[in-house]
Amino acid sequence: MPGETLAGGALTDAFGSLTYWAAMALLLLKAFCLIDASVRREDAYRAADKQKKVFWVVILAVAVVWDFFLGSLIGILSIAGLIAAIVYLVDVRPALKQVDGRRGGGQMGPYGPW
Repeated sequence: MPGETLAGGALTDAFGSLTYWAAMALLLLKAFCLIDASVRREDAYRAADKQKKVFWVVILAVAVVWDFFLGSLIGILSIAGLIAAIVYLVDVRPALKQVDGRRGGGQMGPYGPW
C-alpha cells in the first residue's frame, strides 16, 4: 500500500511544519516580552507594585534561552515560560504602561494628555 505511506508522510510533514511554526510564534512572544521587560524603567515596576525588573528579565531570559536551544511545545519549562510571558503580557505590561505614560500608556500630546 504505497499510497498510505505517502499520505501518512505528508500528514506527518504537515504536523511537523505546524508545530515548528507554533514553536517559533511562542519563542517570538517570549522574546518580545523579554525585550519589553528589559527596556522598562526599574522604578516603574515599583510604582506599579509588581515584582522587580530583574525578576521578570531573568524569568523571561531563561524561557527564551530554553526555547531557543532545547525547547519543545510540551516541555515543562516551555510551558512555565509561556505562562510567565502571558502573565507579563496581560498583567505586568499594562500596569507598567499605565505608570510610564511616555511609552504608549496614554495618548500624550506636547501639552499633556489628549
